[in-house]
Amino acid sequence: MIKRAAISLILSFAAAGAVKAAAGEPVSCFDMVAVEETEVAFIPVPDAENLLAEASISTDYLAEIDHSADKHTPVSLYSLPYSWTTKSPDWHRLWLNTAVYAGAMVGTLGVLECLPEDATSWNRAEIREVPMFKRWYQNVFKKGPQWDTDSWIFNYVMHPYAGAVYFMSARSAGFNFGQSMLYSALISTVFWEFGIEAFMERPSIQDIFITPGVGSLIGEGFYRLKRQLVANDYRLAGSKVLGNVVGFLIDPVNELVGVFTGNPARVEAARRHGRTSSIMPSLVKGAPGFTFSCTF
Repeated sequence: MIKRAAISLILSFAAAGAVKAAAGEPVSCFDMVAVEETEVAFIPVPDAENLLAEASISTDYLAEIDHSADKHTPVSLYSLPYSWTTKSPDWHRLWLNTAVYAGAMVGTLGVLECLPEDATSWNRAEIREVPMFKRWYQNVFKKGPQWDTDSWIFNYVMHPYAGAVYFMSARSAGFNFGQSMLYSALISTVFWEFGIEAFMERPSIQDIFITPGVGSLIGEGFYRLKRQLVANDYRLAGSKVLGNVVGFLIDPVNELVGVFTGNPARVEAARRHGRTSSIMPSLVKGAPGFTFSCTF
């Protein structure tokens, strides 16, 4: 505690002298004046270095923050205006679609294996003689792509259609044109030409370019057609049956997967016409089944 008596004394003398001078009395510096003592308390401040050394930062509060609202919630492109560049990717749906393709391609390979040799141009004798993985290595790395002589319906009809279907698998899952074209190229080229089919024959030069290139242009046409179907409640030329058939042909994987996981395109079509409906797998009295609900 530090006493400030001296300052109070000086101020008191000054005040007393001013009073006497105002009254016309002589002023003496020895006049006795009562002095009031004032005590001032000072709080010690720790040294800056010690303060920093003792400081700690707690991050426990971060674990209590709810980040559920931070996650991206995909929005169906069918509920947005048409655009080549708009995107709202649904990666979960895309991975499901990719898993469907992985299974389908293995099955397709088995079907092609059963076709006559003139339909696929595969050398059956060579296929039987060379081990499978050795054959794949030779076709991909030693021999490389070739101009194939498959039937024109495979190269210029079925492959572009397949490319369009690959494209739609990504486009209807919320990806834009460029991303969907890249997905089509990955599925048709990496998964098929240099993957599954390379176990049987060399990659095809036509298929490498035509399947994703022409297929993506056709696929964008499919996407615009499906937008019309969604706007018209899956009716085409006034027919619900025709609309559903065409909807499946232009986007088969999303329509199939949508039966089990929900179809954003059909949800949007129902919303526009004042309906809500869903069909989901469930257990009915302990047995696997489906639960269907519909509100008009």
